[in-house]
Amino acid sequence: MLKYKHMFYMDFSMEVAFMALSQEIFKKLEILTDAAKYDVACTSSGSSRRGGQGTMGNAVSRGLCHCFAADGRCISLLKILQTNECVYDCKYCLNRCSNDVPRATFKPEEIAELTIAFYRRNYIEGLFLSSGIRNNPDDTMEGIYQAVYLLRTKYRFNGYIHVKAIPGANPLLIEKTGWIVDRMSVNMELPTADGLRTLAPQKSRKKILTPMRQIQMGRKESFLLSGYEPSPQMLPASSTSAGGLEQQFGQTVNVPKIRESSTHCLQESHPNKSFVPAGQSTQMIIGATPESDYQIVHMAEALYQRFDLKRVFYSAFVNTTGDDLLPDTTESGPPLLREHRLYQADFLLRFYQFKAEEIITADQPNLNVQIDPKCNWALNHLEQFPVEVEKADYHTLLRVPGIGVKSAKRIVTARRMGSLDYAALKKFGVVLKRAMYFITCHGRMMMPIRLEQSFILTNLLGLKEKLPPELTGTTTYQQMTLEDIGV
Repeated sequence: MLKYKHMFYMDFSMEVAFMALSQEIFKKLEILTDAAKYDVACTSSGSSRRGGQGTMGNAVSRGLCHCFAADGRCISLLKILQTNECVYDCKYCLNRCSNDVPRATFKPEEIAELTIAFYRRNYIEGLFLSSGIRNNPDDTMEGIYQAVYLLRTKYRFNGYIHVKAIPGANPLLIEKTGWIVDRMSVNMELPTADGLRTLAPQKSRKKILTPMRQIQMGRKESFLLSGYEPSPQMLPASSTSAGGLEQQFGQTVNVPKIRESSTHCLQESHPNKSFVPAGQSTQMIIGATPESDYQIVHMAEALYQRFDLKRVFYSAFVNTTGDDLLPDTTESGPPLLREHRLYQADFLLRFYQFKAEEIITADQPNLNVQIDPKCNWALNHLEQFPVEVEKADYHTLLRVPGIGVKSAKRIVTARRMGSLDYAALKKFGVVLKRAMYFITCHGRMMMPIRLEQSFILTNLLGLKEKLPPELTGTTTYQQMTLEDIGV
């Protein structure tokens, strides 16, 4: 009884504290949640951790950052900036130092209190924390670490936390933070070093890649300390290999040295004794500089292979500063369809065993906006079709438009127990209106079809691919505000 009475008083006191927050805090919240909307974080958590006695919250794999959890729930993060003050003057950034915008900065204690207050009201189940560069990278990274440390220790918060690793910050600060968060990300900002020099001259590619390599090696060490063998992707690729770091990124990246024995001490700070267990991600702005899709897709492939990234995000450029060096998006709008095609190509790299050179070539450096990259590849390789679903291996099935990862696995499993027909394929999730042009079942196609590129393309275009509403202009979405949740 005393236990429940204590919990009641604790909950009640937090509610009172939340309601007593000053108007100044709410003003900061309004400014810094709005400033965070250009940081893409719509991904699943990637790590699972159950709450325990004396802690609150939990992290559910495939669960957070405005997405659907494994059990069907839609759950989200509190996505804020620590500060929108910044010493950098990046041409594309709304928060650059030369812009006249309202500025605000949260103290670490304020971030922790807000996170817990929103969590207790069931508005969020985790935190996404980014920041502008206030004073210098070390000062900014220290503030992020202090906020997360308070959440993990003072408030015993055991939920999902995703933070930005600040390029140029002391490696020890990044190391300390990595042991108490779930995911870290370092934004590439722009696809090439030339674009970075033009629009963000105060940043450098080496400073961006250094913490990426540190996180990769930290995850490897964490696996070794836990008694597991790290995956090959966790190990840095040799710079002498084909398409090495010098070719892909313009320079060699070294792992920063950490104080001896610090790893073992810092490991004790994390509940699971694991370093960045949900992995790292990055983000690239698309359309601010003239890079082709060929360059972007190959850059993404190199990042996955050489830095063990979980996800590369693509953010369609929105001109918020009106700088003369930037393209004008007033009439054309942000390149959302291009962003959509890049995400489809990214899925082929991550889940469908495609290589970048298969998806896009230097001869045709931009993705086909008419059809998705998988259909485009199939139309250009009709000599490999039709595929017999009763005999084709899993890798070959993944290449068929209309057959996804789950449906390919179901086909491989089901045909061991009996024969298949088109009705069964539909039940397995195969999109027959696409797949019908590229498969046979028992040696027969679903209907008489000419295996000609022009014929198939005409019919595929007639399907009127269901694009996201924001691409068709039928619906306009925007980030939630405090008024939307009744605060």
